[in-house]
Amino acid sequence: MSPVFAHLPATSPAALPQTAIVQRSRPAPHGWTTHVVRSGDTVADLAVRYGTTNGVIVQKNHLRAGGAMLQVGQRLTVPRTAKMAAQAAARAKAARVAAAKRRAAEIRRTTYTVRSGDTLSGIASKRHVSLASLLKRNKLRASSTIYVGQKLRLPGSGGGSSASSGARRTASHTYATARYRVKSGDTLGAIAQRAKMPLGTLLKLNHLSTRSVIHPGQVLKVKGKKAAAHRPAATGRYNVRSGDTLSAIAVRLGTTQAALVKLNRLRNPHSLQVGQKLRVPARAKAKPAYSSNTFAGRTYPNAVVRAAARNRDHLARAAVPSRAQTRQIIVSTARRHGVDPRLALAVSWQESGWNQRQVSVANAIGVMQVIPSSGEWASQMAGRRLNLLRTQDNVTAGVVILRSLTRSAKNTDQAIAGYYQGLYSVQHHGMYADTKRYVAAVKAHRARM
Repeated sequence: MSPVFAHLPATSPAALPQTAIVQRSRPAPHGWTTHVVRSGDTVADLAVRYGTTNGVIVQKNHLRAGGAMLQVGQRLTVPRTAKMAAQAAARAKAARVAAAKRRAAEIRRTTYTVRSGDTLSGIASKRHVSLASLLKRNKLRASSTIYVGQKLRLPGSGGGSSASSGARRTASHTYATARYRVKSGDTLGAIAQRAKMPLGTLLKLNHLSTRSVIHPGQVLKVKGKKAAAHRPAATGRYNVRSGDTLSAIAVRLGTTQAALVKLNRLRNPHSLQVGQKLRVPARAKAKPAYSSNTFAGRTYPNAVVRAAARNRDHLARAAVPSRAQTRQIIVSTARRHGVDPRLALAVSWQESGWNQRQVSVANAIGVMQVIPSSGEWASQMAGRRLNLLRTQDNVTAGVVILRSLTRSAKNTDQAIAGYYQGLYSVQHHGMYADTKRYVAAVKAHRARM
C-alpha cells in the first residue's frame, strides 16, 4: 500500500481503487441477493458472475481492499442479475397462478353448473350432499325447473357427508313393497322427499341410478315397514311389441319395473327388442301408496284427475313412436306450420321429454302436454278434429298453439311464457317466478337443438 494512504482505514473510499469509488454509487438495477461462498470463489470471479465490479462487492460487504481472502460458507451481499430477477418474477407468477387455481377449485367445490341431463337429485348424489340441503341452499323446491348453465350453490360438505352416509346405512335394509305411481312433473328426489325416505334407498329398491328416466304411470317401490325381501313367482311370458318400454309393460301388468329387471336379469332396462320374451311375475294387487289432485301448487277437480288417469292408462297400453321418431314428427310439423323447429323441440322437451305417454294430474296430454280445452282451440286453428292421444295430432295441437302465441306475443320470451302460464295472464300480470324458470329452461334447450 502506498505510504500516502497508510494512515487510512481499509474501508475508507480513499483506500479503494478509483473504479471502486465510481461503482460504489451505481445502484444495483435488480436489487440484492445473497451468495454463499464456495471453495475457489474470489471477489473477481463473483464480480464477473453477478455483472458488477470488485469495488462494489468489497464496499457492500465491508471487505478489505486489495482482494481479501474469502471464507467457505461466508455470506456475501451481491447484485441480483436480470436472469435471477426473471426467475424470481416467474416464481411469483407461478405462486399467483397456483393461488388463483386454488380459489377456482374452492368455487367449484361450493358451486355447480347445471349440465344437459342433470336433475336436482342427480346433482345432490354426484356432489355427495343431501337433496334437502341442496334445495334449501338454493331456495328451490323438489319440483323446481333447472336449466343448462344455471349455477347452484352447494351446501357444506359436512352435512352432505353425514346425509350421504346416513342414506347408505338406511339403504342396506330391505323394505316392504309399498308403491307409488309416478305423476307428471315428478322427480326421483321429490318422490323420496314425499315418501320420507333417503334417495339412495329409493334408487336401490327400484334398481335405478340418479340418471334413470322415470315417466308418468311408472310404479316405484317406496319405503314401508322393514321386511324380508320377497321375489314374486314367474307366471308367464310377455312378448315385447313396437313402442314398448319396460316401465309401460310394468304398468300394464300391474307390477314394477324393478321386478321385471330382477326377474329377467336385464343389464339395460331401456333397451328392449321387438319380439323379446320377458318373464313376468304374478300380477300385483297393491294400489299406489299415494294419490294427489295437486300439481305445481294447484289443486284439480276429481273429474279432471280421473280423466287424466284414464288417458294415462290408455297411453300406457298404446304403441307410441320412439323418441327419435317423435323428434322427426315435431320438426316436420313445425316446418309445415311455419314455426321454428328448434322452438317446438325445446318446448316439447321441457314439457314431456318427447314422450307421448306423459299425462299430468291436470290432464295435460302427450308430447306437447295439451289439455283438452286447448285441444279444442287447436282443432279450430288446424281445421280438423285433433285426437290428443295420437302423437301426430298432439304435436300438431302444440305447434299451432305455438304459432298463435308467437304471432300475438311481443317477443319470443313472452310466447314461451304464454305456453306455460297463458298469454293473457302474462300480458296482464307479468311472468310468475316459476314461469321465468320455465322460459329460461326452454331457451337453454333451444340453444342446444
